[in-house]
Amino acid sequence: MKIFNSADILVPKNTDLNAWSVVACDQYTSEASYWNKVSEHVGGRPSALNIIFPEIYLNEENPEARIKNINETMKKYLDEGIFEKYPDSVILVRRRQRDGRTRYGVIGTVDLEQYDFSKGSSSRIRATEGTVLERIPPRVKIRENACLEMPHIIMLIDDRKKTVIEPLKEKKETFKKIYDFDLQMDSGHLTGYLPDREATLKMLEAAEALGDETAFREKYKTDSPVLQYAVGDGNHSLATAKTCWENIKKNLSPEEMENHPARFALVELMNVHDDALEFEPIHRVVFDVNPEEVTAALKEFYPQLSEEDNGGHKIVCCTRGKTKTFYINNSGSNLPAGTLTLFLDDYIARSGGRIDYIHGEEVVKSLCGQDGTIGFILPAMEKNQLFETVIKDGVLPRKTFSMGEAHDKRFYLECKNIQFLKNNFGKFYNSSI
Repeated sequence: MKIFNSADILVPKNTDLNAWSVVACDQYTSEASYWNKVSEHVGGRPSALNIIFPEIYLNEENPEARIKNINETMKKYLDEGIFEKYPDSVILVRRRQRDGRTRYGVIGTVDLEQYDFSKGSSSRIRATEGTVLERIPPRVKIRENACLEMPHIIMLIDDRKKTVIEPLKEKKETFKKIYDFDLQMDSGHLTGYLPDREATLKMLEAAEALGDETAFREKYKTDSPVLQYAVGDGNHSLATAKTCWENIKKNLSPEEMENHPARFALVELMNVHDDALEFEPIHRVVFDVNPEEVTAALKEFYPQLSEEDNGGHKIVCCTRGKTKTFYINNSGSNLPAGTLTLFLDDYIARSGGRIDYIHGEEVVKSLCGQDGTIGFILPAMEKNQLFETVIKDGVLPRKTFSMGEAHDKRFYLECKNIQFLKNNFGKFYNSSI
């Protein structure tokens, strides 16, 4: 069984896709105004907004009511027949970003049996950053009774010879175009193509070939277990899917496990060498603290901290519209994000405060104009470092990098069944839509 494979993919039909497609739920988590604008734009139209749980609302008073409504809306959309099913297919996605650059990906499924997010994992699918286990249970509550999933998960391959996605890109004009529209909130344009069967099979074989052990060891000069797919975005969403699958399979026979829809998670596959893909830093803003006390604690935590460039990790501190640059060497971490994480985890555990992870320096500076906040601006890591770093050093510190700015993140569109459910005519959704 292939690790990345085709699937029965659902795409809304006869629907305003500009209203349907919304940004990943883990974006703009401190900017309620963004989600308010999205809600106003969607209005009463069918939308992915109605079947996701934006993380800005995770701490609301009655999340259970929102989850119940999400599950009911999923079933309603299925019963109303708003989806077109593309059986045993992959979809080539062309995303034009706000800056005009274009990137490509392929929608398909990954086998959760080949994924392990635990520390020290050597599975073929691996997390690239540390998984915060406390973030999993709330997300399990959202997914455990859901009948549909939509991916904001982006899975990366280290395809230096461009054998998997790029051949589809070159032939895209010969494929059926199944959607083509502008994204809301000035977030670019999305086009989807349906590759023919021959092209699909060649792509799947090329993806599988990346897991060849001999070729892997030659490429990375290592005897480490094969890392075939790395989670680029949506680490906690994939970990949630895995957790739910582990719970489900406890009650399944081996035969039932083979093709249960929850075993396979819908993702977008991207080549880390896509010319348009850039790794952006993820910055930190800490709320409900005294900025001066945090700065003093940072200097105490790292006595070697210098305001002169000593070759150490560069961290820019932002308070009340002013910035100051610190350099920290010999921190015990290989990356600036790790250096900062070591300090912030210790400080918040001892002194309190609430941390959020922010895309964009200007957003950090804006948020740090408020009292009781302090921001930390971090440099970006090189994308070509990703696979070798994870193979040799293990997962990166959480929220080390972001694949692009928030407005260029993956937008929800395609869906897949993750339950065996019957519709009003007694037929199973997964085989009759």
